[in-house]
Amino acid sequence: MTINTSQLKQKLEEELSVLEKDLKSVGRINPANPKDWEAVPPTKTLDESDPVDVADDIEEYEENTAVLKQLEIRYNEVQRALEKIKKGAYGKCEVCDKEIESERLLANPAASVCKTHINR
Repeated sequence: MTINTSQLKQKLEEELSVLEKDLKSVGRINPANPKDWEAVPPTKTLDESDPVDVADDIEEYEENTAVLKQLEIRYNEVQRALEKIKKGAYGKCEVCDKEIESERLLANPAASVCKTHINR
């Protein structure tokens, strides 16, 4: 089966857009490192005197941090795949340099390794 790179590129661009929206809902770009995202810290925690409210804010921040981490990992995977398309290196396993199986790329257009090397 021949892979239609332009279709996969479109899927990747659409996913990147959704990921950016999701990232912005729980975080922001780190001003000290524009390639990194950080969870938005609670705005009221220091001013509040109610320990329950402070605990809720801290819990929400920790949840946002965990969600943001997973979103950022996927965001970076999608960006790398799009960069590989630009460079003409898309669809090659990063471990063995063989073609990544078409069904794998269709299921996960950001895949960077073939089925043989998924768990390495």
